Amino acid sequence: MFRKFFTIFGTIGIFVGFVALVIAMGSLRPKPELQEPEIAPPSVFFTVAKSKSVTLDVSAQGEVRPRTDISLTAQVSGQIVSTSPEFVNGGAFEKGDTLIKIEDAPYRAAEAAARARLAQEEAEAALARRDYEELGLDDDPTDLTLRIPQLEQSRAEYRARKLDLDRTTIRAPFPGRVRERIVGVGQYVAPGAQLGRIFSTDVAEIRLPLTDNDLAKLGLPLAFTETEDNPGPAVYMTATLAGKTHNWVGRIARTDGAIDAATRQVIAIAVVDDPYGAGSDDGAPLAMGLFVEATITGKPYENAIVLPRSALYGRDRVYTIADDDTLAEHQVAIVSTDRDTITVASGLNEGDRVVTSPLRGAGDGDKVSPADPLDDIPGSRTSEEPAPSATASNITSGE
Repeated sequence: MFRKFFTIFGTIGIFVGFVALVIAMGSLRPKPELQEPEIAPPSVFFTVAKSKSVTLDVSAQGEVRPRTDISLTAQVSGQIVSTSPEFVNGGAFEKGDTLIKIEDAPYRAAEAAARARLAQEEAEAALARRDYEELGLDDDPTDLTLRIPQLEQSRAEYRARKLDLDRTTIRAPFPGRVRERIVGVGQYVAPGAQLGRIFSTDVAEIRLPLTDNDLAKLGLPLAFTETEDNPGPAVYMTATLAGKTHNWVGRIARTDGAIDAATRQVIAIAVVDDPYGAGSDDGAPLAMGLFVEATITGKPYENAIVLPRSALYGRDRVYTIADDDTLAEHQVAIVSTDRDTITVASGLNEGDRVVTSPLRGAGDGDKVSPADPLDDIPGSRTSEEPAPSATASNITSGE
């Protein structure tokens, strides 16, 4: 019994002694030092700001239209006795050319009769004045005594008959072309009858829709009208005719004075002088109804900076990397944005390191780790680059 008791307590004692030994050894082990973890600054890409002269061109599309498109209308009745060989669909004519001739025999007779009545009335008026003077009366004679009303009536009738005679000849009011011929020789027409449709070819107009941002690029206000001292910007137009690309040069002559309520755009009217003659491209006229692609030369900005669009934070904020590799926030004046780039007019300096990658929570004054700079940034056309499709020397003078 004693042996059994001794064995149990001996085993317990050995276990307690082992545990005590382990605890004692653990207490003698040195304690680890607590250290704050070091957070590495975020790595960011950047580009070096380079200033240059930038021209912000604007692209638009539009249909070529004549400045004047009218219907020829008869003002007197009669039978058509002749038409000009150019009075056919597509025919060309000059200002003052005779297009249509209406039979004038009745109007010649009426004009001759009115002229005879006028001559007779002039003689009657002269005789009335002489008779009055021979009477030796002191009072001034009345108009009726001198037959002045009758004389004026005869003069008015003569002018009316002469005007009717002139209206038997339909002349072109401007240089142009025939859009549609409606009547022919032998046809009887009444006053108000349509004879055909013609349009002018001295000037072609192209209506180009522009946004508010486009107007800012061009430096154009609402209700702009060009003057000799303030000509409109140049417009370079292209279109394909018979499988060949042709180019024409014009200018912005004016803009609408109101914003379109449906599209929120403003229409700018480009003009090309003599589109069928001097304004044509190697004999290819800027034909009416043609749909053209237009590039409008924008306002030049000196010392502008073109950046990748990824450099923009919010509406007008960018970040630069200072000499001590900390971030600095800048508010910039943006004059143009597109899918890939932004163009900054002010707010940055030449040589600034502009951040072009996400900041991962970093902000103004935070430390960053600059990565390699980006090169070959796409941007707007510089002023040294040639304008598309033509040279500015081809721009015609103002109207």
